Amino acid sequence: MSRPVVNRTRLALLRGAAAAFADTGLRATTMQAVAAAAGVAKATLYNHFRTKDDVVRALLSAELARLAVESAALVPEEALVLLADAVADHPVLRTMARTDPADLAELLGAGAERWSAGTGTLAEVLDTDADTAETIARWLLGLVFQPADPPARRRQARRLALLLHPPG
Repeated sequence: MSRPVVNRTRLALLRGAAAAFADTGLRATTMQAVAAAAGVAKATLYNHFRTKDDVVRALLSAELARLAVESAALVPEEALVLLADAVADHPVLRTMARTDPADLAELLGAGAERWSAGTGTLAEVLDTDADTAETIARWLLGLVFQPADPPARRRQARRLALLLHPPG
């Protein structure tokens, strides 16, 4: 099978997974439901992912990569607003916060190595130091569980942008 076909299939699987997880949450969603939402046979899903946890990890990684690319092209304040809105309003994260909060907390806090990689990417995207990236990552993580309203998120993003580039 050629690489573009594999990538298209994987993308379709992740889109199907996102729809299924957003609909019923992680634990209530079966691999069969993910395959059905993706429009593929369950065997096709298993050719790409061994477990549902593998699917959700791949979905999270793909979302983080997408957000890193989108936010890298923006000024820090706009990047922070984009990131805040994305995590606070993400349908899978919203559903998991309601239906599977312990699983979501475990997934998002997934070990020191993954956390470090994520904050490192955030530091690169926002052109900041590791400590500031850590602070911002913790704020974003908080928005997953307590999303705040969009005006509050924008005010907070502006304040954090000042940490990145103080006036004067």
